[in-house]
Amino acid sequence: MTAARYRAIALVHPDFDVSAGPCGFRLTPDGRLATVSADASVRQAVLLLLSTRPGERVNRPLYGCHLFRLAFAPADDTTAGLAIHYVASALRRWERRIDVLSLDAAGSPDDPALLEVRLRYRVRATQNDDEVAVVVPLAGPPGTTTTRSPA
Repeated sequence: MTAARYRAIALVHPDFDVSAGPCGFRLTPDGRLATVSADASVRQAVLLLLSTRPGERVNRPLYGCHLFRLAFAPADDTTAGLAIHYVASALRRWERRIDVLSLDAAGSPDDPALLEVRLRYRVRATQNDDEVAVVVPLAGPPGTTTTRSPA
C-alpha cells in the first residue's frame, strides 16, 4: 500500500512561523506559489483549523475551533477541559488524516492569563508523530489565539 500524498499551498502566518515576515502565500525563487507536502501539509492544516473561528471561512461556516470562546475565562481546570473538548471536537470533525495521541491543556507557568493546549498526533498515512502547542490568551481580545512550536 502506498502512502497518501498530501500537498497544500504554503502559508506564512506570524502565529505559525516565528521568523515569518509578511503574511500570505509563500513564493518560490522563480515566483511560483510554494507548497508543503506530506506531514508539513497536515501540520499546517491542523494549525489553521485550531486558529480559525467557525463562521470565518467562506462556504464552510462550521469549519474551525471554538477556542476563541475561552477569552476572559478563568485559568482553571474547567477552562482547560473546555479547551480540550473544543480541540478534540474540531479535529474529529475536520481532520481525519490524524490520530490524536494526547491532548492536554493547562495554565501557562509564565503567565496566568494564558492557557497552553498541547496536541500530539500521528499522521495516519506516514505513521509519523508530531506535536503542536496553541496558546490561548484568556485575558486578551476575543478570538485571538497564537501557536508556537513546543519547547
